[in-house]
Amino acid sequence: MATFFPPSELIVNPDGSIYHLNLRPEDIGDIIITVGDQNRVPMVSKHFDRLEVRREKREFVTHTGYLGKKRISVISTGIGPDNIDIVLNELDALVNIDLNKREPLESRRSLDVIRMGTTGGLHSDTPVDSIVCSSFGLGFDNLLHFYDWEPNSAENQMMEDWNKFVSDRGYALPMVPYSAAGSTKLLDHIAKDYAKGITITAPGFYAPQGRQLRAKSRLSSTVMDGLREFRSNGHHITNLEMETSAIYGLCRILGHQPLSCNVVLANRQDNTFSANPKQAVKNLITAILERIASL
Repeated sequence: MATFFPPSELIVNPDGSIYHLNLRPEDIGDIIITVGDQNRVPMVSKHFDRLEVRREKREFVTHTGYLGKKRISVISTGIGPDNIDIVLNELDALVNIDLNKREPLESRRSLDVIRMGTTGGLHSDTPVDSIVCSSFGLGFDNLLHFYDWEPNSAENQMMEDWNKFVSDRGYALPMVPYSAAGSTKLLDHIAKDYAKGITITAPGFYAPQGRQLRAKSRLSSTVMDGLREFRSNGHHITNLEMETSAIYGLCRILGHQPLSCNVVLANRQDNTFSANPKQAVKNLITAILERIASL
């Protein structure tokens, strides 16, 4: 008996588009670029040779077009793992569920999901304006804990190493992290000569990333400095941001290929910030698009 998704679980707009993204299945390509800022969408799509689709609802702006012969969609997600939960589930529904019959399609489609974002670097050797790509996401958020999924051996090993690391140092942390691996296919092609490592994904910008203004963070400077020392099977923590682990985890569950590429705007070890963040983002976009074009 086929699985049926009732209207309360799979919400489809009257025009046949998926609820939040306002997209129909024919509106997206096989390569998805995610950006946080909706104003960054046209910064990406202006490089397309041809633009076919423009859609917008709330913070979710989508442009779909062609880069050479590749049909690509760039979508703004807003900020944080909660929005990634919406975007990844609805993208998957567009390509793997018959929205009219409300049943899974017999033939499954896998998307390449490539994040172009901004991040805070943890080491002096990843200075501001440099590009970092994520081999793993280490989730300080709790999104993946709500899903029934089976980590692979590398992800399990990372969590064993993490638990020992935390225990040995006596850190009392306010969360239970999870590990999610990126796409080795995309990492090998796109990130071959960029800095690579583990990206911490936090559920906020201030205390969850160890920043303190008037409200004190439970991630002390001792903990933040200690994160630089974590190692697991040759991988180390390179940066912090707010989306990667959620993208990686949901792509692992749903059968898509993810890669997160971020430009360092703030270096937390050097206490520096990019002198021209807009240009740094432009440089990231052109560099990663060149490599996507040759996939």
